[in-house]
Amino acid sequence: MSQRSGILSTAEERRPLVAAAALRAFARRGYHSTTVADVAREAQISPAYVFKLVPSKESLFVVALELCFREVLEALRRGADAAPDQTPAGVLDAMGGAYAELIRDRTLLLLQVHAQSVADIPEIGSALRTGLAEVTRFAAERSGADPAAVQQFIAFGQLCHLIVTAQIDDIDADWARTLSRGIRHPE
Repeated sequence: MSQRSGILSTAEERRPLVAAAALRAFARRGYHSTTVADVAREAQISPAYVFKLVPSKESLFVVALELCFREVLEALRRGADAAPDQTPAGVLDAMGGAYAELIRDRTLLLLQVHAQSVADIPEIGSALRTGLAEVTRFAAERSGADPAAVQQFIAFGQLCHLIVTAQIDDIDADWARTLSRGIRHPE
């Protein structure tokens, strides 16, 4: 094995670690407040090595967002596979429950919220739309639900984001109960 192939192997091994570090760092502070140096520190490597793996801050955010959506899809897959009721409604409900469990750790949730806030950056907006498309297609194909039911599933997911990030389920008021009615969030 040549020395060069050993370096490539190390880079290939580091890429998932950098993606996970980027996900955590960008979720904590958002796109604009997070530097490549912050991600490098989180990954315990140099900023120069991060740039060797990923050419720009935008690309680094995209790598984190792609990892986020892979984890979301895997949670939805596990939920669908474990659904005791394999009807379209039962599968969507089980996927929703799996997603609610997943976002107990707010990291993936916050990264998605931050991605929405910078979707006007072309590379990030494209990655966000790609991830949403994959989730929507998976929900439709795996559940067999009609488009209206899938739209409601996605809409409830976005409402969950709002409820969790704004801590609406902690508010004892009619408007808060209206928004959170029928939506469960694991403690």
